Amino acid sequence: MNTKSNTTQYKNGRLFMENVDLAAVAEKVGTPAYVYSAGQLEANFNAYRHALSSVMSEKDFTLCYACKANSNLAVLSLLKNLGAGADIVSGGELARAIAAGVKPGKIVYSGVGKSEEELTEAIRRNIFQINVESEPELELISKIAVKLKKQVTVSIRVNPNVDAKTHAKITTGKKENKFGIDIKKAPALYARAKKLKNIHAAGVAVHIGSQLTSLAPFRRAYVRVAELVKTLRRQGHDISRVDLGGGLGITYKDETPPDLYLYALMIRDVITPLGVHIVLEPGRSIVGDAGVLLSRVVNIKHGDAKKFLILDAAMNDLMRPSLYDAYHAVLPHREKGKKAVYDVVGPVCETGDTFLTNETLTELKAGDLVAIMTAGAYGAVMSSNYNTRPLAAEVMVKGKSFELVRKPQTVQDLVKNDRIPAWLK
Repeated sequence: MNTKSNTTQYKNGRLFMENVDLAAVAEKVGTPAYVYSAGQLEANFNAYRHALSSVMSEKDFTLCYACKANSNLAVLSLLKNLGAGADIVSGGELARAIAAGVKPGKIVYSGVGKSEEELTEAIRRNIFQINVESEPELELISKIAVKLKKQVTVSIRVNPNVDAKTHAKITTGKKENKFGIDIKKAPALYARAKKLKNIHAAGVAVHIGSQLTSLAPFRRAYVRVAELVKTLRRQGHDISRVDLGGGLGITYKDETPPDLYLYALMIRDVITPLGVHIVLEPGRSIVGDAGVLLSRVVNIKHGDAKKFLILDAAMNDLMRPSLYDAYHAVLPHREKGKKAVYDVVGPVCETGDTFLTNETLTELKAGDLVAIMTAGAYGAVMSSNYNTRPLAAEVMVKGKSFELVRKPQTVQDLVKNDRIPAWLK
């Protein structure tokens, strides 16, 4: 799978997404602004579908897009139209998935801290499955299900104690992580589930982390899951589905992501012999390279040891460089020109508001347009109002046209929600 965007490229020296000059987007909606390629989203989703359908029937798997990567309704709706379900981790994401038209029967609810209110709504909706993270959560689901007179299908998320060899803040499958049930203790929880009312523990779920660039950790985890399924069946449990999570990495700089066809072959070899329905939950690898963050240069600041390229986008717009030390390439809208070395920074009052250090770029000046690349995943969804900065607009491009899919906030939008108590007036 080539995860470098094929839809955002230079044409005649200017940066285009599909057939739209990104300068036209910036002129219409302002900056900073997130821009997503419908064509790239379609290509990325279909790459999964084609790889999996080359080794198994399409009726044997469901692709549930991980909404946490990018939950814009336009993105969810586009993927729903392609056949995607939704993997959600909050009541808010459930509401977004439903609003985008995703059928409840294709929604999986993951996450370690589901509230009673959130679980109640999910059970009312008759979603496909709830991935259980603990015994107290299992007990709570049973209690709600009895009250609502509903039968609830669950998968228990196991922690296989596999090191995904990814960033410490996005690994989820080691024994010290907060996610899942210790795989050795899982049979006892399945036995408990069998005794609870209105619960059907039909599956096993696993997710070991994000941005994995090797198939080896997946194989180790999946082998342990397969062994668990066989054990559970010997103990009398009807296990009919396996949720393999997501986590496949993409190219931000020089990473080499796993080949999707090799990934599919591994699933065929390890999991398909179990005769289960397979659920996959890709997120980043669907939307990551489909989005850019447009920004303009505020000014160039010449320090004693550095030349700072100050943008109007900041860490509140794109948190990943500050939070994960993540690399996002910056491409000037105009391709050619003299070169200069910059630290690319934002205007927020934090030293951590830095996108790149010692980066060689085309020489730029105040007002010039740039695109921060590979920003479709964990960009807009992690943005904040720090420094009372409004959230950026979001735009979707399709061929020669583009539309606003989230209006930019204004400062007035932020201030109007505050209240001064009467005793201060």
